[in-house]
Amino acid sequence: MDETTRLRALGLMSGTSMDGIDVALLDTDGVSAPARGPARTYPYDAAFRQRLEAAMQTAKAITERSQRPGNLAAIEREITDRHADAVRRFLAETGIAAATIDAVGFHGQTVLHRPAEGLTVQLGEGQRLATALGCRVVHDMRAADMLAGGQGAPLVPAYHAALAAALPDGLRDMPVVFVNIGGISNITYLDGAGDPIAFDSGPGNALLDQWVAREAGIAFDQNGAIASEGGIIDNLAADYLGSSFFAKTVPKSLDRSDFLPPVPDAGSLEDVARTLCFVAAQSILKAAEHLPRAPKLWIVCGGGRRHPAIMQDLREGAAEKAARVVSAEEAGFDGDAMEAEAWAFLAVRSLRGLPLTWPTTTGCRAPTTGGILSAP
Repeated sequence: MDETTRLRALGLMSGTSMDGIDVALLDTDGVSAPARGPARTYPYDAAFRQRLEAAMQTAKAITERSQRPGNLAAIEREITDRHADAVRRFLAETGIAAATIDAVGFHGQTVLHRPAEGLTVQLGEGQRLATALGCRVVHDMRAADMLAGGQGAPLVPAYHAALAAALPDGLRDMPVVFVNIGGISNITYLDGAGDPIAFDSGPGNALLDQWVAREAGIAFDQNGAIASEGGIIDNLAADYLGSSFFAKTVPKSLDRSDFLPPVPDAGSLEDVARTLCFVAAQSILKAAEHLPRAPKLWIVCGGGRRHPAIMQDLREGAAEKAARVVSAEEAGFDGDAMEAEAWAFLAVRSLRGLPLTWPTTTGCRAPTTGGILSAP
């Protein structure tokens, strides 16, 4: 492939929040700032989310990546077929012809991530998706990094670096940190000079989602309504923020089950919710302890940017260090689509044999490409 060739790629992401499938279109050479196209989210129904939650528990028995205990093989096929349906809906809604898509970057659904054991499992059959869509599919992009001694996460920094290079005037305050607040939060540090530095920073929305699901029977704290009625429980926050994870050297990554939701009698629905928002924000701010220089700008992506309490705590904490916090939209990006866009970007980098990860992002021994190509 010629280095200047730009491909039309779709990125597909089903993240740790397990709320649905994000689909995004990019025209990109896998290096420079891409031309961003439309994006859509196709939510999972409540019953399927519950099945995914159960699959996370079943997956704990996996000791080798190929194992699919219990009903995981059936869930994997269904996840793949739901992704194919999402792509078809996306193309129909946007009026984009399937024949114009050069590649699809397929993340799948992570159900197990144990970097200390070199084990990561994403459910999703790349070949089945390629056959269903009649298009090249690049998938399983984390495994090669782990074989090279890396954590297998995060992979989005390559995309963040391209976006940072194209930040508008007024937002070129280096160092800049991109923050993704999904079920787990991760950050990418960029100073305009060296390779990106990236790592999982701590719990994001997962603890809050699990708490309100169990205690209130709802999927998430919409618009921060629950947390807005609560106060911070200091000892509960201290318990979470005292985790040994925060002292670990970087790069580092988390499994969704590494931080567990509070016990039922930890406090009121509202107070615990507010506390978990504070924990999510402080986990991100604590990441600065592992960075070469104090960030001047934090750009927040992912569902957590919509939670008023999380954003308030982030802004107040950053201001104490003379830094700004802006949402992805304030920086000219789409915070919902960024991870899906990244998977499109990474698919093109994979096709070109370019690095997806660096020693400074995952701990791999050398810059490492990855991904498996499946053709229809």
